[in-house]
Amino acid sequence: MAAFCSLKYAIFIICASNCAAHTPLPFSAIFPNIIYMDEIEDFTDKLNETEFGDPQMNIPPDLPVLPLRDIVIYPFMIVPLFVSRDRSIKAVDEALSQNRMILLVSQKDLDKEEPTQEDLYKVGTVAVIMRMLKLPDGRIRILIQGLSRARVESVVTDSEYIKASIVPIPEPLAPTNSLEVEALVRNVRSLMERAANLGKNISPEVLAIISNLDDAGRLADLSASNLELKVENAQSVLDNFDPILRLRRVNDLLSKEIDVLTVQQEINTQARADIDRSQREYFLRQQLKAIQSELGEGNELFEEVEQYRDKILKAKMPQPAEEESLRQLKKLERMHPDTAETATLRNWLDIMTELPWSKSSKDNLNLKKAERILDEDHYGLERVKERMVEALAVRKLKEKPKGSILCLVGPPGVGKTSLGRSIARALNRKFVRLSLGGLHDEAEIRGHRRTYVGAMPGRIIQAIQQAETTNPLIMLDEIDKVGADFRGDPSSALLEVLDPEQNSTFRDNYLNVTFDLSNVMFMTTANVLDTIQPALRDRMEIISLSGYTEEEKLEIARRHLLPKQIEENGLEKNDAKFDRKALQKIIGEYTQEAGLRQLEREIGKVCRKIARKKAELEDDFEEIKVTANTVKDFLRVPKIFPEVALKKDEIGTVTGLAWTAIGGDILFIEALKTKGKGKLQLTGQLGEVMQESAQAAFSYAKARAAELGIEDDAFEKYDIHIHLPEGAIPKDGPSAGITLATAIVSVLSQRAVKKDVAMTGEITLRGNVLPIGGVKEKLLAARRAHIKTVILPEPNRRDLEDLPQEIAEDLTFIFVENVRQVFQAALQEKKPVKRAKARTAK
Repeated sequence: MAAFCSLKYAIFIICASNCAAHTPLPFSAIFPNIIYMDEIEDFTDKLNETEFGDPQMNIPPDLPVLPLRDIVIYPFMIVPLFVSRDRSIKAVDEALSQNRMILLVSQKDLDKEEPTQEDLYKVGTVAVIMRMLKLPDGRIRILIQGLSRARVESVVTDSEYIKASIVPIPEPLAPTNSLEVEALVRNVRSLMERAANLGKNISPEVLAIISNLDDAGRLADLSASNLELKVENAQSVLDNFDPILRLRRVNDLLSKEIDVLTVQQEINTQARADIDRSQREYFLRQQLKAIQSELGEGNELFEEVEQYRDKILKAKMPQPAEEESLRQLKKLERMHPDTAETATLRNWLDIMTELPWSKSSKDNLNLKKAERILDEDHYGLERVKERMVEALAVRKLKEKPKGSILCLVGPPGVGKTSLGRSIARALNRKFVRLSLGGLHDEAEIRGHRRTYVGAMPGRIIQAIQQAETTNPLIMLDEIDKVGADFRGDPSSALLEVLDPEQNSTFRDNYLNVTFDLSNVMFMTTANVLDTIQPALRDRMEIISLSGYTEEEKLEIARRHLLPKQIEENGLEKNDAKFDRKALQKIIGEYTQEAGLRQLEREIGKVCRKIARKKAELEDDFEEIKVTANTVKDFLRVPKIFPEVALKKDEIGTVTGLAWTAIGGDILFIEALKTKGKGKLQLTGQLGEVMQESAQAAFSYAKARAAELGIEDDAFEKYDIHIHLPEGAIPKDGPSAGITLATAIVSVLSQRAVKKDVAMTGEITLRGNVLPIGGVKEKLLAARRAHIKTVILPEPNRRDLEDLPQEIAEDLTFIFVENVRQVFQAALQEKKPVKRAKARTAK
């Protein structure tokens, strides 16, 4: 009786422990109308006085079944249970109407509402219902006590409640003098105490009973019931009928639980240490604040630090940048506010918090709207506009495409920079222009390290800061004029910036953290490609902008330049009126350029003179009409004396075509033969390539003298002098090869060159004509000079596809593959020499 009573109280404690896991209520709340200890003792005494073999407590072979969810009941456990399923309530009623005994079996699937025999475990616990209480919501609460293990033989599920045929399993006794049993009992006791020390919720009363309990089977059941095991693990203990095997299984489960509790305690200890450290820092900071307040100092620095901390958290930086900012902020917090390093650190934190780490503008993905904006701002330039609309279309279909870097190459004044501004407006992006002309220091791109006095970020980061978004359009202007010296090569630094594969992790030396430039749209401008570093040029998509035709200049002046200058000079729309011929005269006689800057300045001069008259006459002012006859009154004498075609056919004078940085121009090449020994003299400040072209043309003419109608001894009797006028201007390039050859053959064969023919093309020693560049600019120059026929290399025929229609209509093109075709098209037939008749003296 004493042993069972000690177990009885242990069972009661188990009940309270398990009940807390399901319904944290004491028995007095579950069954308020009973006095528990007295009635439980009476009921237990009754069970204790009766053996299973006694007919009074004989377990019948068939019992109603109560399926359990998420719990396994062991013998001698007292547990309160809630019953809500209809069939389970009927099973309880049937048990109460018979002998109060019911079979408790755990479900394999917790979500199964109507379990079958396959859904129930094969071993359960026969229990007796001690109390039952009906609840207002239809559920019932019962208090049960486990009696014995039982094996389920069969289950009947087609009645009002589940019934099972069972075989009770008597509890065998473990050997009393077994060393293995003694070792297992001691080990389980030790592990239970260790689990309690590691934070497991085991009451001291249970530990006290465990320390005095020698029965191996009941020790195993009592320990397993307090470990909050999973159903399958708890069922594995119930399935073991041998107390030694059962205790060994509990020992294994306890060892695993100890490992889990050890790791859990380490995690809790670490978390508690972090919390304690944070609380310690907070208290120390508050104490420091109080001390500084008493001393009347430090308040401003503390407030500044808090403001910086708030800005850092609101900036939504990437984790490495945020960690670095907070680390530098802690350093600032420990510094004296008057030191020089404090000012440097403040500047760094200002820039870090002002950078738009997470701010971006929403792209305009309306293709028609973007195309309309581009057409409003610029006339012509169809190729560039088409390329930008294509890029926008790709952006619309793919969220983050890896676009190429566009490089706009062309003469000054054709609208490269303004086109970038227009593209930014069409895309709804912020526009920032960086001028790279004359840049020599690599630190201008990558920034200076903070160790230097006056250090600052590079121009790229400054542009991002100025734009206030992570996806602006940055125009790198005059990239062809970047220099290099002992301070580094900025072009090499730009390799990372302009490479879509690398710029997502761009590191500025001043920030010392990475910044993502992959969302930035870069555009560059240049006048020539020759001075751009090859590796840098390879990273860019080249788009050439040629000079404007006279018709294009006229249209741009009417649409854009006139309204702009009238507004900038304070005039009204009706104060000045320019007719078409006046604009044509300004374009032809006062400007000579591929772009529009000089034309805009000349129009501005006219508008300023009109503005002066309006200011002087005030109310008497009337609209002034600018015509071709009155242009001279505003702009005085014409400034440009354009090169025009020759007035007559001449021997040794050929019209060539040249490309310049400001567009195209015609070039007269003059050849003269003088008595000598066959030497070739070149003047006019010719470059090395042009001199080699002249030498190749001379050798070709010398080798084919007879075929070309040149006297056999001409190269022994005469020297050839070739001169290019405007000697102050350097000239170079291979495209004057056929022009030089034509001049040499013309002067040696005494065949005149047609006055209205111009030509361009490279020559080889075999007389082949090779293709050249700058075709559009050269043809514009030929048209301005009123040339009628242009000789071009055959491979350059494809360049005429993009040619404006008015040029194609005004010029006649002759495409050649060999220099003999050039001579045939450009030289007149040799006129026969008329001999004078001899007179006889009379």
